Amino acid sequence: MSVNIRPMVIEDLDRVEVIEEASFATPWSKEVYKKEISDNKFAHYYVIESNKEILGFIGAWMIFDEVQVTNFAVLPSKRKMGYGKMLFQYLINKALLQGGRIMSLEVRETNTPAQTLYESFGLKKAGIRKRYYTDNNEDAIVMWVEL
Repeated sequence: MSVNIRPMVIEDLDRVEVIEEASFATPWSKEVYKKEISDNKFAHYYVIESNKEILGFIGAWMIFDEVQVTNFAVLPSKRKMGYGKMLFQYLINKALLQGGRIMSLEVRETNTPAQTLYESFGLKKAGIRKRYYTDNNEDAIVMWVEL
């Protein structure tokens, strides 16, 4: 089975929306992604696919030497198969090539599988954003790493 990671394009958004809705309590809309990939010069979004099926995606804003991961999801049926690790490593590699030196993100306090993944890449817990998630007022853990 071959796996490919490439930039997200408008034609991917129907499938991205399916993954988004299966992954998040307050999913982003296709319109948000369209604006991000069409209009935001700081935004970098990538999809991972196998046999032309999109299995997941990751996005970040790269501003000067800072990389802020904005969204990251893998189809629930494809989790724990290494696709998330491949995507995250790909983003780190892209960030380094573009001069990225610091990476940060927010993750739900209860999302321990994601935290474990991020820690495997060296991200450390650096703070809390109280009631960050509007669907249930859950706190977000801020994680970051020097690349």
